[in-house]
Amino acid sequence: MEYDFDTVIDRRNTGSLKWDVAEQELPMWVADMDFQTAPEIREALQKRMDHGVFGYSILPDTWYEAYIGWWQRRHQFTIEKEWLIFTTGVVPAISSAVRKFTTPGEKVLVQTPCYNIFFNSILNNGRVPVEHHLIYHENGYEVDWEQLERQLADPQVSLMILCNPHNPVGKIWDRETLARMGTLCAKYHVIVLSDEIHCDLTEPGKEYVPFASVSDTCRSISISCVAPTKTFNIAGLQTAAVFVPDELLRHRMWRALNTDEVAEPNAFAVEAAIAAFTKGEPWLEALREYLAENKRVVKTFLRERLPQITVQPCEATYLMWLNCAAISPDSVSLCAYIRADSGLYVSEGREFGTNGAAFIRLNTACPRSVLMDGLNRLAESIGHYEQENCKQTLQ
Repeated sequence: MEYDFDTVIDRRNTGSLKWDVAEQELPMWVADMDFQTAPEIREALQKRMDHGVFGYSILPDTWYEAYIGWWQRRHQFTIEKEWLIFTTGVVPAISSAVRKFTTPGEKVLVQTPCYNIFFNSILNNGRVPVEHHLIYHENGYEVDWEQLERQLADPQVSLMILCNPHNPVGKIWDRETLARMGTLCAKYHVIVLSDEIHCDLTEPGKEYVPFASVSDTCRSISISCVAPTKTFNIAGLQTAAVFVPDELLRHRMWRALNTDEVAEPNAFAVEAAIAAFTKGEPWLEALREYLAENKRVVKTFLRERLPQITVQPCEATYLMWLNCAAISPDSVSLCAYIRADSGLYVSEGREFGTNGAAFIRLNTACPRSVLMDGLNRLAESIGHYEQENCKQTLQ
């Protein structure tokens, strides 16, 4: 079956967070794809809607089987049924874990640049974020092991939020690196909360490594957050899960999610997840190929039209991390200029940590015609920006 990713879907005036912008603006910021979800999921939701009764829902065995089967088939990792807990979203689960496994004033470690909402989950709950600055070089980001151990040794650091694969830099952490992280965290009694929501959006031929699969140590200290929402573009349905191998951690996490009332499924959340993980594989394979080509298009365009922008290698996600230091060290002002000049709305890197100040994040999950519109706007605005700066320098 062929799937259509080229048709432009008009999302304006649909209550879309991404597209609630001015008419002339083009949003390429939030991690939300502009493709319709898999037809197999839409069919399952239509069937559920046609039933016409939407009362309280429970989790059928098929929900557990769908997650278990997908991780065995796609990621060669066996999740036990009792490990799984439903939750309405990965972010609610992260916030619940922060509240349950830390106390106000304690520290939570994140590896920056990282998903900006991690900071919200930490700061909004009265905890203190600790930035472990990943080492940046042209071939990718790496862990600063000396700094990481110093930070984990602080007795006030009791939780580490791991992004696996890593958003926004698109890195797939290898097994050896994850094992070393796990060993250090266990040494200093730090729980690892692994956000694995982007795990299925890897480049064709590349595979992510579930943190809990790496070793007995990693398994015993980890809480993993997973979902079909990013992969199948169904975030608005609020359907996710956590799996926790350790019995004590699992009980505490179960209590956290239920106390916060984010562990009760709705009818559509259940059916969407089951359909995604049992019938969505062909659509996903086609999507991964399309996204990989989109990223190749971006690299070629920047090399030919904007060589002053360095493209970070991207093994996973549909988000591209662009180094604009040669244009401006301040991506906040640069992004504001671009939006005002051409209407292109991208994410400023400073949102993702103090070491992201010179970067912008570009969402490439859109039809190719839309992508080209965005890239042309970017080139136009960068040209105007550099012309204005040159004039100011000469004055």
